[in-house]
Amino acid sequence: QVQLVESGGGLVQPGGSLRLSCAASGRILSIVSMGWYRQTPGNQRELVAVMTRGGSTNYAASVKGRFSISRDNTNSAIFLQMNSLKPEDTAVYFCNAANGIQVYWGQGTQVTVSS
Repeated sequence: QVQLVESGGGLVQPGGSLRLSCAASGRILSIVSMGWYRQTPGNQRELVAVMTRGGSTNYAASVKGRFSISRDNTNSAIFLQMNSLKPEDTAVYFCNAANGIQVYWGQGTQVTVSS
């Protein structure tokens, strides 16, 4: 089992920045990728950014150049630096981890971009 806990959401004005954090615990050596997804009411959860154990990254087209995913040296935490935030980035952001067999989710953290 892998447990994920997100933090760092909140309210920010358009053009502002936020940094999300996700701490993983449990069987973290089994994780092959970690990432961030987001969801708005009535819509499916969508990929924001993902990083593999080897360090490869992938971003949604809507956030490329504005968001950056990174991890700590122990591979037990990932971060999402969000710059130039737009109202359409408003969503609940979920941390995700996969080990090739199972997918794990955090509880989500609300990000609201509004003036």
